[in-house]
Amino acid sequence: MPTLDEVARLAGVSRATASRAINGGSRVSAKAAEAVAEAVRTLGYVPNPAARSLVTRRTDTVAMVVPESDERVFADPFFARTLHVVTQALAKRDLQVVLLIAQPGDEMQRTLRYLRGGHVDGAIVVSHHRNDALADHLAAIGLPAAFIGRPLTGAEKVFYTDPDNIAGAREVTNILIERGCRRIGTITGPIDMSAGTDRAAGWRAALDAAGLATDAVVEGDFTEDGGEAACEILLRDHPDIDGLMVASDLMAAGALRVLDRAGRRVPDDIAVVGYDDLGIAERTTPPLTTVKNPIGDMAREAVRLLLAQIDGGTTIPRRVVFAPELVRRTSA
Repeated sequence: MPTLDEVARLAGVSRATASRAINGGSRVSAKAAEAVAEAVRTLGYVPNPAARSLVTRRTDTVAMVVPESDERVFADPFFARTLHVVTQALAKRDLQVVLLIAQPGDEMQRTLRYLRGGHVDGAIVVSHHRNDALADHLAAIGLPAAFIGRPLTGAEKVFYTDPDNIAGAREVTNILIERGCRRIGTITGPIDMSAGTDRAAGWRAALDAAGLATDAVVEGDFTEDGGEAACEILLRDHPDIDGLMVASDLMAAGALRVLDRAGRRVPDDIAVVGYDDLGIAERTTPPLTTVKNPIGDMAREAVRLLLAQIDGGTTIPRRVVFAPELVRRTSA
């Protein structure tokens, strides 16, 4: 394999100048940069990544951190869509993605040690929980980071993108109210996540404004099985509900199975709405009225916020919030 010294000799420049030209340094004349580029093409020189990293102090790698179990990551279309968009966006800058799946505890401590060790240029964090305190940890480390979804703690310290979950849940709950539903329950997401608390808050705000009761609440976990289990509890404790706002379409799919077994016709006996619109909503029976979660837009914006930090832009945290978009189908 040709060496950097051979490139420098052929280009007629010093080894240091050749290194700066190859690694994008600014103190290289246009004539020298062209001579080095021609030598690289002629010799077929391929830079050593480790050596390049020593010069640029960059790894050309970004971590995508997901504090969830691997079972959930590979079962939920939210994560597949997010990873696809993040990977595509970073590929345009020739950056690699390292996927770090870590639940709170020892796995999270290992992840934090990895992030502190200089192995990546930055991190995109998805599906974070209150107890993982990742916003606080990453702010303390000083690692460029962008969160997809508002952290429940330390949000003021980091860059993040988020849908307006409160407004979205309020609007989709209002669809149930407009249909004439008067006993409206909800299956929330996990209350240690902003998406869980915000969507519950939007449901409650719509019912408060209509003067309706807000006691028919069961916490779910954003999984299909979790939605099924939560709906069974909800029907047992509140058999009179005639409307149901479910904080994710996956959970709504599980809830629809329970309602079918119970002989509750949707939407005639009980109207159901979901949240996310990531594919499953149009395949349920009946298809779900829901709120579109702009995963692609949030992921691309998170990449943009991260790259701005890596490239030496602003260090003042920014947030970008996306407005909700209702998707009407036949479940409500």
